[in-house]
Amino acid sequence: MSQSQSRTECKVRRPRAILLGAGHRPHVPEEANRLRPAVERFAEVVLADFSGVEDLSSLEADVAIVFGGDGSILRAARQMGDRQLPVIAVNLGKLGFLAAISPSELPNVLEHFCAGKLSIIEHLMFECAVLHAGELVHRQIGLNEAAIHAGPPFTILEVNLYVDGELVTTYSCDGLIVSTPVGSTAHCLSAGGPILRQDLQAFVVLPISPHTLTNRPVVDSADRIYEMLVAQPNPGTALVVDGRVVCTLRPGDRVRVQKARTKFKLVAAPGHSYYRTLREKLGWGGRREVN
Repeated sequence: MSQSQSRTECKVRRPRAILLGAGHRPHVPEEANRLRPAVERFAEVVLADFSGVEDLSSLEADVAIVFGGDGSILRAARQMGDRQLPVIAVNLGKLGFLAAISPSELPNVLEHFCAGKLSIIEHLMFECAVLHAGELVHRQIGLNEAAIHAGPPFTILEVNLYVDGELVTTYSCDGLIVSTPVGSTAHCLSAGGPILRQDLQAFVVLPISPHTLTNRPVVDSADRIYEMLVAQPNPGTALVVDGRVVCTLRPGDRVRVQKARTKFKLVAAPGHSYYRTLREKLGWGGRREVN
């Protein structure tokens, strides 16, 4: 198909687009405004939200264009809730494991997306629920990880882990992370966890600074149900989902993590492979020089 034919088809289809990004960073709305005419060549912009407050779960649209870094993508996924749109992720941040498209690549990506030439990769998401005395008190959908953090006064926590209702172990630690493959290159990686290929259907369970050195990361199926119980939380012990505090935990609270029904949908960037991303983002591309 020629470039002119592709553009003609795009004018017929004209997908409805949402523009999202981190408005607290001055360069993000500025760059989004600069690129908006390029977006409007291929799509109808039905909403631009750089505050992160809009509920996108019922908005009629075909694609979300997210400007920023991976943090902006996590916020967009949270805003979309159970109704995830395909995401074109434009990297205006630093690392950007998910946000792989440069601003200069966006027009070409939009043209190919409109012509149906780009694949959409689905990634595992999770549903995190907090139950107290058997009653649901909080529910949050996430993409990266659910983590229990000790919080002030920062004494060691005793965290019981259950998988499908069976007690696995009691961790003595500063916290516990349950991560998706997408989240395995985020907080989980910084805490010493493994890197999981992003299309795997699995969770990583990783204690933060475990008191027992034999405690190691565990990788298990995403079809299982993971529950964390802190019998004696600190006053500041909190549940954090994708870097955002959901609630402080009370004695007896159970944190349940399981595979969500919905998937995160990322539009594949042309020429950007999984291992290329790891090589470039983690500095695997060169050799260390030894004096």
